[in-house]
Amino acid sequence: MSILTQEQTKRITDRVMSLSKADECTVSIEGSRIGNIRFARNAVSTAGLSDDTQIQVQVAFGKRQGTATINEFDDKSLEKAVRRAEDLARLAPENPEFMPAIAKTAYKPSETFVQRTADIDPEFRAQAAAYAMEACRKKGLVSAGFFTDRSTFETVANSNGVFGHQVATSLDFTCTVRTEDGRGSGWVKRSARDVAKFDPREAADIAIEKALRSVDAKALEPGRYTVVMEPSATSDLLTFMIGGFNARMADEGRSFLSKKGGANRLGDKLFDQQVNIWSDPWDKDVPVLPWDGNMLPRERTHLVKDGRINALNYSQYWAKQKGQRAIGSAGNIIMAGTDKSTAELIANTKKGVLVTRTWYIRMVDPQSVLVTGLTRDGTFYIENGKVKHPIKNFRFNESPVSMLNNIEEIGKPIVIGGDEANYSMLIPSMKIRDFNFTSLSDAV
Repeated sequence: MSILTQEQTKRITDRVMSLSKADECTVSIEGSRIGNIRFARNAVSTAGLSDDTQIQVQVAFGKRQGTATINEFDDKSLEKAVRRAEDLARLAPENPEFMPAIAKTAYKPSETFVQRTADIDPEFRAQAAAYAMEACRKKGLVSAGFFTDRSTFETVANSNGVFGHQVATSLDFTCTVRTEDGRGSGWVKRSARDVAKFDPREAADIAIEKALRSVDAKALEPGRYTVVMEPSATSDLLTFMIGGFNARMADEGRSFLSKKGGANRLGDKLFDQQVNIWSDPWDKDVPVLPWDGNMLPRERTHLVKDGRINALNYSQYWAKQKGQRAIGSAGNIIMAGTDKSTAELIANTKKGVLVTRTWYIRMVDPQSVLVTGLTRDGTFYIENGKVKHPIKNFRFNESPVSMLNNIEEIGKPIVIGGDEANYSMLIPSMKIRDFNFTSLSDAV
């Protein structure tokens, strides 16, 4: 029952609406079928298939709201959920920022579903893991990884006549390869909606190569260096910055986009001219659902244009307060790049550091988006356009805001994320000057 059709969910949402006695009723139904295989020490450790479906009912009496969630769909259970939501609403205090359910609207479908991804079976998952394990055994290396594929659906509806239904697919693969003595480590991540765009051999080979090349790492003095950041490393840092594009946070002084006196930095040039960032539910590489968690329709939104802050995200409540128009919050983040490979960025670097991955990142100062974290699984010294030798990992203190103002070159974007129908990033590799490494880390 995990993947329901539009006809099935329409019957369910109509039934829920008919049972509700509240001023308004909102319904969302979600379902997923998730397959996975996990391996460690060159052997499969777990594999399985799970499915789940649930319905959430939210009602309101005036400004009082109540919500109930169940995973049973018979008439008796549906009525029980509606009555429970209504009971909670009657007991709840009024919400001073209550916004009524959105008016009837049409959603433009996005291409989030690929049948061949939905058709992934246990044999495919086993083969995806097998190549990494067998290749590592032959080279005296140790592999660990996780492959997961998803088929999902989401339905939204409300008592104003809103109805939307869409299915989606995605896959993710991560693989860590280490030398048997633990002195070398490599890592790779691949994400896609279409399984035809995923090559497990290509992915595993990258992790294997990095593991072999990272043995006997040398210490390099901490300091500010030119870095070539691979997309996975860059995306982890940018994630901390994207939340700052919330208009309310900016207006209330809680964001890097805040100005004194309750103003925001909309229109200000904060980044290098090369920086262009937008969201687009209908992007061919990272499509997402055409509505957000509040059922608001999404639009193509250019957040940063030629280095300038071009748009902020307004919730329904804050849009009303500020006389703005509310649209759906971003479901993906896309950054413009070039056709240059990471190898080409390296070739254009006289001296620098190649960073495969960042991890254990924590916020230090929300106002400047200063974060601290570590490199891992393949950090290398670049000299005269070539990777010269592996170096020990660093702790860094850096802000993605500063990073995007210190760009020298941008590479080709690749898909990062894709865990759900509502999350994907298309991020390029970048060559950045003056990246701040503060200390060494002995971890491999």
